[in-house]
Amino acid sequence: MNRKSAWLVTPLLIACIHLAEAQPSRKLAKIGVLFPGSPTAYSQRTEAFLQGMKELGYVDGKTVSVEWRWAGDKIQRIPDLAAELVNLSPDIIIANGTPAIKALKEQTQTIPILMAVVGDPVGTGLVQSLARPGGNITGLSIVAPSLSGKRLELLREIVPDAFSVAALGNPNTPVYRIELQETQALARSAGVELHAMETTDAKSLNEAFATIKRRRIRALIVLTEPFFFSMRSRILEEATKLRLAAMYFGSEFTDVGGLMSYGPNMNELFRRAATYVDKILKGAKPADLPVEQPTKFEFVINLKTAKQIGLTIPPNVLARADRVIK
Repeated sequence: MNRKSAWLVTPLLIACIHLAEAQPSRKLAKIGVLFPGSPTAYSQRTEAFLQGMKELGYVDGKTVSVEWRWAGDKIQRIPDLAAELVNLSPDIIIANGTPAIKALKEQTQTIPILMAVVGDPVGTGLVQSLARPGGNITGLSIVAPSLSGKRLELLREIVPDAFSVAALGNPNTPVYRIELQETQALARSAGVELHAMETTDAKSLNEAFATIKRRRIRALIVLTEPFFFSMRSRILEEATKLRLAAMYFGSEFTDVGGLMSYGPNMNELFRRAATYVDKILKGAKPADLPVEQPTKFEFVINLKTAKQIGLTIPPNVLARADRVIK
């Protein structure tokens, strides 16, 4: 390059540098997250969600900014946390559980809300229908009510002489009544007396198990509830102590000592939630995205626990398990 060319190129380079410096840095998409439990209890689910996001090119602090809010299993904190997130004006808010979604719905009708996992969004009035959710909410449903009957059915196959079954549920959760009614309907047709054990905190949880012991109930079905997910170690401890044949709503229970579980893979659903985030950040409207339901349900049996409580699993039931923990 001769001296004359250098004099022509240098001002252009300087101008380009100044222009680049003057350009504002690219704004990161802001994602709000509201979970009812604690980071420790939800570690596997959040890891699955973040992995799903990473696979789609979204990394917290690099391509997106994630604001986390945790209720610590205190349902009364959820409305305030929902208001905090809405005031941040995020591009999308992700939440788990009906109470969190309802609190967010009351705060905003414009910011997209993604249901990472929710029981019955139509029955609880969160969306108009699964195919056409309408409004600003969409996501994934675990169709909790319709699964309750199947869980009770499997439980009865393992303990056919148990005509008295306890159902552990949280009356403060909107989906509770719907799920309980479904379970009660099947229990009546099977000649089973279903005892609703309502619990909202650690104290009432202890009282519920004391009642189960006093009434000499041999079988337990744990209804879908985020609080129970966080308290699973305590629930498993009591169920084992009372030698209960217990059915849980997720494999997170059987993986750490629960007898049986039947339901969708929760970690996979949280991973799947990332695809909704991707679509919405790229311009899709929640009203146009159908609520997705799981197509595969996992039946898990923990034989170590069965042996510990002195229960023999019938071979025909064992053969139907998707996974057996030995």
